[in-house]
Amino acid sequence: MMHLLLTRLMHRRNIFLLLTLVVLSTSLLMTAQYYARAQKTDLAALGSEDHYLNQLFKRVENSVVQVTRIIPTPNSQNPQGNSSALGSGIVYDTNGHIITNNHVVGNAKIVDVTFIDGNRYTAKVVGTDVYNDLAVLEIIGNLTKPVTPLPLGNSSALQVGDRVIAIGNPFGLDDTMTTGIVSQTGRLLPDTNLGFSIPDVIQTDALIDPGNSGGPLLNMKGQVIGINTATVSDNGAFSGIGLAIPSDTAKRIIPILIEKGNYTHPYLGLNGATLTSDLAGSVKGLNPDFQGILVDSIVKGGAADRAGLHGSSTDQYGKKHGGDVITAVDGHQVKRMEDLISYVEQHKSVGEKMTFTVYRDGQTLNLQAILQHRPSPLQSLKP
Repeated sequence: MMHLLLTRLMHRRNIFLLLTLVVLSTSLLMTAQYYARAQKTDLAALGSEDHYLNQLFKRVENSVVQVTRIIPTPNSQNPQGNSSALGSGIVYDTNGHIITNNHVVGNAKIVDVTFIDGNRYTAKVVGTDVYNDLAVLEIIGNLTKPVTPLPLGNSSALQVGDRVIAIGNPFGLDDTMTTGIVSQTGRLLPDTNLGFSIPDVIQTDALIDPGNSGGPLLNMKGQVIGINTATVSDNGAFSGIGLAIPSDTAKRIIPILIEKGNYTHPYLGLNGATLTSDLAGSVKGLNPDFQGILVDSIVKGGAADRAGLHGSSTDQYGKKHGGDVITAVDGHQVKRMEDLISYVEQHKSVGEKMTFTVYRDGQTLNLQAILQHRPSPLQSLKP
């Protein structure tokens, strides 16, 4: 009896082990099949994306040009001794207008524009905005064939991680495409030569080198969402930080450049900085976590001066005391200097009124300013 019971138990155990092995084998097979399907899906998606990029490039490449500017060599009577500067440009409309960077054209009045098919035209510079590094060219004479403009997209809809494409002529290597993502938006690009900053700049890791300037930064729909303008580097090599002027800025300024030849920027007449806990310590009674913009200096007779804003001061012992802290403009909260510059550029014009909300000596004040026009550049751009 005991032997029979043991035999039955062993038999049941063997059946259980066999069923366990069958289940494990089936599970492993299903897992392997899943990963095989997933791998095929990934490869198919990768192939599909490559094909899409191929088609997108072919669709837009004829709308990106190379811009060549001649730089005269001092005391040279031989035109062949002159040097040239290269950049890129974007076909803006069917009338032959081209968008590029101001630093690409420099002080030139006439430049060459070359399409990918080799057709080269002479173009005149019809408008420039040194403060936003934008310029508009117009092809002189008749086009040998119609041109296709690139549509300007909505840069304000960009999000970090969005795929982007840069097309241009890096180091004179025409018709070059690189890809990347939007690394960040709303950057402030300072220009130490001019003394002002460009707001709302797009940061990308798409490769942007000299010669890409003025070319398009595109979204995956083939729309221009930025005009490539600069790269951040200590040694001239690409560091993974490319910068582009947002298309929303171009949409606002380019039509005016075509019509008037220049763009008038509103002007506050103040220097300031985003408040930090260290800077907050220079303002009497201010908490270290207070948010706003510390006014450092005021331009005499400027909009901020006439509105009654106070800048920082230094006492007889050399200690600096912070000035007013701007917390809002026209009822819109501002926490960073970028917020203030962006608001003025996007929403205000010369002659319009703007209300500053400031913290001063423990009180909140509302001061009204009338915006002036920005003065001439502090220093001319070098050719």
